[in-house]
Amino acid sequence: MTESASPYMSHPRIIVLGVQPGTPPFRIVEIDGQVVGEARTLTDVLQAAAAFGITVHDLDDPDTVRWVGGDKFTWTPRQTARAHEGRERRP
Repeated sequence: MTESASPYMSHPRIIVLGVQPGTPPFRIVEIDGQVVGEARTLTDVLQAAAAFGITVHDLDDPDTVRWVGGDKFTWTPRQTARAHEGRERRP
């Protein structure tokens, strides 16, 4: 397989991890491989980026930001299938 035939993997400077339960829920933000803080809103992600001198023009650009466990609109924890099953079994 040649390089041109292999799939492209971007390595963005900003990674926003999945939603963590909390009051309110939050997402952990990594910049350049280091945890820099928690984000509770999209604005928090932009402020963290700005603090590290990164200007974000497009939050949907995978070369800029990688969203793990949801997209830029995901700010509440997912309900797991197992938790959902447990609720159905209760009398």
